[in-house]
Amino acid sequence: MVSTTERPALDTVPLTKLKGVGASVAEKLAPLGMHNVQDVLFHLPFRYQDRTQLAQIGTLRPGSEAVIAAEVVIADVVFRKRRSLLVRVNDGTGSLMLRFFHFSQQQVKQFEPGKRLQCFGEVRRGPAMLEMVHPEYRLQSQGAALEETLTPFYPTTEGVQQPTLRKLSDQALSMLEQHELVDWIPGELLRESNLPDLVSALKMVHRPTPGADVEALMSGLHPAHRRLALEELIAHRLGLRLLRVQAQRNTAPVIPVNSALAEQLQASLSFTLTDAQQRVLDEVLANMATGEPMLRLVQGDVGAGKTIVAALAAANAVSAGYQVALMAPTEILAEQHLLNFSDWFESLGISVGWLSGKLRVAQRRSAIESVAMGQQRIVVGTHALFQNDVVFENLGLAIIDEQHRFGVHQRMALRNKGASETSLPHQLIMTATPIPRTLAMTAYADLDCSIIDELPPGRKPVKTVAVESARRGEVVSGVAKAIAEGRQVYWVCTLIEESESLQAEAAEDAIAMLQELLPESRIGLVHGRLKSRDKDAIMQQFKAQELDLLVATTVIEVGVDVPNASLMIIENAERLGLSQLHQLRGRVGRGSAQSSCILLYQAPLSQNAKERISIMRKTNDGFVIAQKDLDLRGAGEVLGTRQTGLAEFRIAELGRDSDMLDTVSDIGDHLLAHLPDNVKGLIRRWIGEERKDYGGV
Repeated sequence: MVSTTERPALDTVPLTKLKGVGASVAEKLAPLGMHNVQDVLFHLPFRYQDRTQLAQIGTLRPGSEAVIAAEVVIADVVFRKRRSLLVRVNDGTGSLMLRFFHFSQQQVKQFEPGKRLQCFGEVRRGPAMLEMVHPEYRLQSQGAALEETLTPFYPTTEGVQQPTLRKLSDQALSMLEQHELVDWIPGELLRESNLPDLVSALKMVHRPTPGADVEALMSGLHPAHRRLALEELIAHRLGLRLLRVQAQRNTAPVIPVNSALAEQLQASLSFTLTDAQQRVLDEVLANMATGEPMLRLVQGDVGAGKTIVAALAAANAVSAGYQVALMAPTEILAEQHLLNFSDWFESLGISVGWLSGKLRVAQRRSAIESVAMGQQRIVVGTHALFQNDVVFENLGLAIIDEQHRFGVHQRMALRNKGASETSLPHQLIMTATPIPRTLAMTAYADLDCSIIDELPPGRKPVKTVAVESARRGEVVSGVAKAIAEGRQVYWVCTLIEESESLQAEAAEDAIAMLQELLPESRIGLVHGRLKSRDKDAIMQQFKAQELDLLVATTVIEVGVDVPNASLMIIENAERLGLSQLHQLRGRVGRGSAQSSCILLYQAPLSQNAKERISIMRKTNDGFVIAQKDLDLRGAGEVLGTRQTGLAEFRIAELGRDSDMLDTVSDIGDHLLAHLPDNVKGLIRRWIGEERKDYGGV
């Protein structure tokens, strides 16, 4: 519905119209996402206190929070370990001490004997009697009426205190009577969901009445909270849908299916594609043949074979006369792709270029020139690919690996390397981090999704066990046995150097320990601080079986392929997230031998860590693990939303609100088809205008 009233809309009313908000306070509120009065209403409390009932001092217990009304008996400034103001009060049922460490002389004068106060605070044991430290208080002469609603506590920022935020929300709520806050979702679309209208929902979450289900409000499961989460999810889905439509207005290179080069490449392989790989390849090639920009996400578990699918797509693009760029987030992963693509293409007469930030000046200049002149048909690199001085002659396909590790603007910059006024390059996005349906329906709603849901034949699930670090000696014995049998081993540490604060085994300490205990073994060390050429040399030694044991940090999480490595030990496994543990485990199990992963942990484990380790022991299914990771950590952590620029939810949580996603889809489709003005209003409220270009990534 679109408003027909003449009342000004709250999103057009600046914060400075609120009492107590000048330019300085408005600047402090900006980090909280508050720029207008509407923003105040969508900045929600995270907990509540009940200050609607008076408690008698005689009934108070340590640890409780309470409101009391009492009379000042005596106030005194004392100087012991630190200066403090002590105010003794009594309500006829008992006495209580109010203790202040920070106070002014004016405050001291307020506490005259006989004055009546209303105080709220946490009750603690004191030296002589129960006390409250720095309670909130007011003099009865200033109005001592009890609160009528529960007292909210808001996320805050430097220089902004809770009383300020409560006063602002009070004013914003009162302005609902004279100003317009459009409910962009018609009531009839919400009836089946049994959710309240927008204004009722906001009033409930900001000022719950006594008796409200506080637990549901704080967990986000109250109907009022879910109403707001639903609207936010709809807005994000609509934003991505519109951006996809916008991208499809452009053209893209028409790349014919099954070129001679692709057939040569496929014939040269020592393996045949799985049915899942072939199905996904067919979907990719069909996209690229249409002349519409492909935006396809290819996801597959570790070892499922995404890279060869990308290479065959690249072969078709090169045959059609276009360049291909493959961007990876880390040097080590980009180097792995360079090695694979060079092995596959250079025997077919196609040179593969390399562009990274660590190239010397002369090397970089030469690489950039060859890309600009079209001499390099395929270019592999890191973020260096999208620097301003890199120009492609005719980029037709951009392949982005582990895309969630790149910022949105970085991916847009690579896409724009091949863009003209009306044409965009095709984009193929790969991830070995399986994406739960809940994320796919929201953060990736603008992409077509393909899943390689089949591992190559002969692969066996990795056996996973958890071992307390006190049993390290047994683990080292197991490593020695594996090496004696001709197998190779990873030993993964979470830090490069010793850290007293984290109490984690550092890689440098680990290699010293292992060299002492396994003097006959050939052991290497690789971590992110090594120079690229040194790191590459060690990895090549390991791949060539010149090293038995590789001690590494999590730089080996993605991209390393050593089929003979069949045992992995992960130190301090309790410190890593599920997806990262799964990625690391995926470095073994790439050959025909039975592989194992040992999760070394420091006791005692937190409940969350116990659950993560238990899940790793029970399943090798990346999609199950990804869903559990989402449930445990939330979308923000899983996606790294500060990097993605997408799905930065203020209220919604995908793990919690996933049951509403079908409703989100239905309502979104209805609004797109019948109420386009409402679509614009929702996107403006929740996403803003500044992110309208993100649909091309």
